[in-house]
Amino acid sequence: MLGRSKSNEANDRGGSSLVQQMPRSAVASAAPPPVSSISSGLSIFGKIIGHGALTIFGQVEGELRASTVVIAEGAQMEGDVVAEELTIGGYVKGTIHANRVKLNSTAVVEGDIFHRTLAIEENARFEGTSRRQENTTDMPSLVAHPQAVPIDSNRKGNGAPDGLNA
Repeated sequence: MLGRSKSNEANDRGGSSLVQQMPRSAVASAAPPPVSSISSGLSIFGKIIGHGALTIFGQVEGELRASTVVIAEGAQMEGDVVAEELTIGGYVKGTIHANRVKLNSTAVVEGDIFHRTLAIEENARFEGTSRRQENTTDMPSLVAHPQAVPIDSNRKGNGAPDGLNA
């Protein structure tokens, strides 16, 4: 008769399978880093902080921090940019801190660039200063310390709100 024995059913359910499964942690670590984008119809005002790659097709005004940033042709960025790797094809006005900076031929940059390496293609426009630094992304930022309180010489920086001098 054609039938299945109990020992075959146990093997089919994984009781003594010859195939080893990969641990979940190994599968999760093999996943690519997150990739985000800001589309051409979006305008964002404020701080953007990311740990993966970010491509901007729209308009951003504020501070931008991410590992890998691409500002595409036609995109606009006004504010400070901090990245490990930055490629610009659009318009940027502000200070740039990135280890590797590439200005494509369509790039227009107004501001200072602090970099480890800088590549500028023919026809790119850059008005500002460029300064080579070893670790440009290690700069202090208000993003890292959102509760920063300016030191007032009259109050000696005690952090108390106005009118509550200690």
